[in-house]
Parts: sequence; structure tokens; C-alpha cells
Amino acid sequence: MSEDPSVLEALPDQILQTLHHFENAFGASVRVIVPAEPGGAEEELYQTEDGSWGEETPRCSKVLPHVGPELELQVHSAFRAPLEAVSAALTPALQQGFEASREIQFFTYELSERFEEINLLYSISETLGSTLDLDSGAATILREVRDVMGAKRGSLWVHDAADEALHLAAEVGEDGRLGPLSSDDPDTITSMVFREGRSIIASRQPGPDERDTSGPGDSFLSVPIRYSPGTGESRTVGVINLIGRQDGGRFSAANQKLLAAIASQIGAAIEHHRLVQDSLSKERMAREMELAHDLQMKLLPKAEHFEGANAAGRVQPTEHVGGDFYQLFQLPGGRIGVMLGDVSLHGFPSALIMTLTMSASAIYAREFNSPAQVLRKLDDALADELETTEMFLTVFYGVIDSKAGTLTYSNAGHPHAFVLRKDGSSDRLPATDPPVGFAGPDSFSEERVAWSDREDLLLLFTDGLSDALPTRGLRNGEAQVIDAAVHHRFKDPEEIIEELFHLSSDAVLSALGDDRTALVVRG
Repeated sequence: MSEDPSVLEALPDQILQTLHHFENAFGASVRVIVPAEPGGAEEELYQTEDGSWGEETPRCSKVLPHVGPELELQVHSAFRAPLEAVSAALTPALQQGFEASREIQFFTYELSERFEEINLLYSISETLGSTLDLDSGAATILREVRDVMGAKRGSLWVHDAADEALHLAAEVGEDGRLGPLSSDDPDTITSMVFREGRSIIASRQPGPDERDTSGPGDSFLSVPIRYSPGTGESRTVGVINLIGRQDGGRFSAANQKLLAAIASQIGAAIEHHRLVQDSLSKERMAREMELAHDLQMKLLPKAEHFEGANAAGRVQPTEHVGGDFYQLFQLPGGRIGVMLGDVSLHGFPSALIMTLTMSASAIYAREFNSPAQVLRKLDDALADELETTEMFLTVFYGVIDSKAGTLTYSNAGHPHAFVLRKDGSSDRLPATDPPVGFAGPDSFSEERVAWSDREDLLLLFTDGLSDALPTRGLRNGEAQVIDAAVHHRFKDPEEIIEELFHLSSDAVLSALGDDRTALVVRG
């Protein structure tokens, strides 16, 4: 029997084994050929080696393999049976052999494809589980999907709720449209698949992430990426596209099923990525706000260390940062400048106005002797910023002159300013002008009251401190703060501040509350 490799490659192993069995069983000499076409020559695929090739006419029959040309079986001789019997038995055996070979090839191919699919899903799981970078992970997945499915190009789009658009997260193969794509775009296949949440297999000239045009073209497969939480309804979070087959064929329902399974994995990864990014963003924001809080607190002077007077102060923002502040200035002639302000609202916008106010006031307090002039200049400097942000601030600014025994002040709408006397009486220092931001060109005047060093106490606080206290009988929050300050007026300013904040220690700071600030100065 011939062992020519080309012959062995031409016929499946099952056919060769069948031929060998018949040769041994019947002492037969056989040939398998491809019959000659008109004007051509026959092609021999197999013949018995050292067989009997006499002049006897062989018994010929047709054999139809599952693929390839029609074959002819020739039985030339047989020692143990007539040619007709050998041919009649061998022909269907070869036919069944070809059919068995076809089935083996088919199932081998199916098994190979399923293995590739399982391996792809496993590889995608590993990729998604080992990276927080969605872009690089998506590109890796898309390349593997394209290669396994034999696609020319692939693209992956992720929906962003902020602008209601689909953004290109990854692309492999030929360049396509970069986007973004509006999720409401009626002319874009990707947008339609996202809106309707259903897969599409079709053929046209451009890819599914480009505008529709008429005419035949590559096959494409577009599948929605959905996220299914443990509870609640699933939702579409993106779209994955495959465009064009390397073999020129069409994508199949099996391709769609596999891509849908992959899309489900990607959907969970996209949601996980979003949650991680949200968490990181919140952590980053929290760190930044803590830093902003620390920086804002450092802007405030250490009242306890102020050399010009015995003083203490505290600012407690309702959020990380706020709009309350105080200032202490050592002025020429042994005078002391005392300022406390409250920017409307609270939070980060108020903190910006507060920072600008502190910077400007430090300049004007040393440049002008008159408290009214200082507030006038402060209003001029902040007018545009306050108008733009639709904010204002109340400010008290007083100058204590111990030698002259006076406290000269200008009060721009700040309600909580008092001088506590040695005998326990309290004098309100009323507003002389509207808040900064509301004042007109002729605003800002000043008043003067008597001041006695080491006997009198200047008490300034914001409404966040008093409003946090519940009304008790006829005593509202402001009255309770004044009562506490009067009761402890002979204590050190730091102790007085501690007692004032102890009044509201049970109150909860919230977005509905306000910043709490108090400043106590004894000359």
C-alpha cells in the first residue's frame, strides 16, 4: 500500500483504514481516483501497493465525499470474493467513512470554537478583575474579541449621564468615528442600540458608529452593554460594536450570543469603575476640603497669642470651610483694631469671599485710621465680586484706644456686637450702615463709646452661635449668649469662649445651620 504523504493527506484516516481492512480481508487491489475532466487527466488519490493490475476490467463505482470533487472507486482484483461483492460492500463503507470524517471535523471545529469562547470569557474576567483603568482594559478586551470573532474592527462606547452622550472608550482596527454621540441621535446605529437596548446584525457600508448611507457593505454586529444590579432593574450603560468579518462572511446569532455575554461582563465592570471613580472623587474632595479647612484656620490670627490685648476667638464652620472670620491688628499709638465678619450663606463660595475680605482689610486697617474709611474701602474692593456671586457680608470693625479711653467703631449690618461692663451691664453697638455689598456711595459712618482697659469686655459673635440655641422662656439665643458672657466676664477670654461654645455643644452642625464664631477682647 502506498504511503506517499500527499496521498495520505488527500484522504481522511478513516477512509485509509477502511481501504486497508478490505484489502486484507478480500485480498483486493483497489484504486481511488478523481475522474478526468474533458481535456484533462485523472488524479490518483490511492492505490494498493503491489496489487494485481491485470487486463481485467475493474469494477467501478462513484463515491461522494462531503466536500471536494466526486471520486471513483476501482476494484481491480479480489482473491476471496467477486469484484461486484467487494465493490458493493466497499462503496457504502467509504461513503459512511466520509460522513463520519465530516462529523468529526464539524464537532472538532465546534469544540475548538467553544473552547476559544470559554477561554475568551475567562480572559476577559481576568482583565476586568486586574485593572481599574477602564480605557486600557476595554482596549485589551476589544482586541481579544475582534481576534476570536474574526472581525476587522471593533469599538466600545460608554454612556455618560452628565452630558447624555456616548463616549468612545476603546477602538481597534481601522479608524472610525470618535464621537461623542448623542444618545438621542436618530441617525446613528450605536445610539439606536443604546436607546432600544437590543442587538442588531446587519450589513451596510459604514460602521455602526457612523452615519447611515445606502448600499451593501461589511456585516456588523452591535450589542448593548447592560448592567444588572442585585436589586432593581437593569440599565444600558454602553454599546459594543464589531464591524466587518475577515472572511467576508456575516456575523451569526452565535456571535451575537457570545458578544452579549461579554457585554454583560463589561457592563458590570463599567459600573464598578464608575463606583470606584465616584469613591475616589469623594475621597479626593474630602482631602481637598480638609486641606481647605486647615488653610482657612491658619489664615485666622491666634487671638490667644495677640500681644496687644488679652483676647480669644474661635471659628467653627458648619461645613469644612465657611464665611465667618475675625481679625486683630496692632495699630500705631498702641491702638488695637478688632474686626469680625459674617459672609452670607456658607461653604466654599463664602470661604472665597472671606479670604478676599481678610486680605483687603489687613491692608486698609493699617492704611486708614478711621473704621468708617476702612469699611468704605473694603466695600469698594469687594463690590464687583459680591455682585457677581449675589452675596454680602456683615462686618464690625472697632479701634480700641486705651490711652484715650474710647472704642471707635463702624458696624456694617452686624447684629451681635456688645461691650460688657464691669458691673454686668451690656451695651449694644448697633449697626451704623448696611452690610458690605448693599451700601451706597455715601454709606459708612462711625460711633464712639467709652472704654476702660481691664474692666470692659468687647463681645462679638455671629448668628450661627445664637441661632443654634433653643428659646428658653423669654430668652432667645442672643440673650443666652450675653447672659453666659456676663456671668463669666471676670474669667480669662479663652475660658469665656469655651463657655459660649459649650452652650451649643449639643446642637448638630448641618447644611441648614450656619457657621459659629465668637471673639472676646479685654484691653
